[in-house]
Amino acid sequence: MASPNQQGDSPSPSSSTSVDWRRRILIPTILAGVAGGGVGLVSKHRKVYGLANISATYATNFAIVTGCYCGAREFVTATRKTGPDDLLNSAIAGFGTGAILGHLQGGQFGAYRYSVIFAVVGTAVDFAALKLRPKLHDFSESMFDKSSSLKLPEWSPIQVLDEEALAAKRAREEKLYGQRKALNKEES
Repeated sequence: MASPNQQGDSPSPSSSTSVDWRRRILIPTILAGVAGGGVGLVSKHRKVYGLANISATYATNFAIVTGCYCGAREFVTATRKTGPDDLLNSAIAGFGTGAILGHLQGGQFGAYRYSVIFAVVGTAVDFAALKLRPKLHDFSESMFDKSSSLKLPEWSPIQVLDEEALAAKRAREEKLYGQRKALNKEES
């Protein structure tokens, strides 16, 4: 008898962990890199260092900080054996990540300062993400139908017709085309 994993009834634990890893570490890191590039575009230093250099620098730094924080948060979550929605994991990960990166940047005083900043900001961002996740899920459900294609709102003048409505539309168009053809013959 084959196991459920071989039949495809349920995903294997490793593939589920892989998807969770992408969702909780890789995607925020990429988004932070994009946000860092955007900050570089409006930075006051872009004239001095050049737009490409400053945007790349900000993007890299944002991505490194976010990747370290998200990785630390996942490590703390696995170590404490709690769910990914526990905000204490965010505070601990922010404190540890801030201490390490702050020590590299500014010594012992930098470690204290950055650990508090990372703990507060990381926990606040995770809290906001937890509160916004249901709203974003509802919004995405309202925008897409079951086949993952974009769903037009009810008030939209553009309508997707089923086979029956499409046939009725073709019949109306043929009738109008015939009437127009008859009027053109009468006028000539």
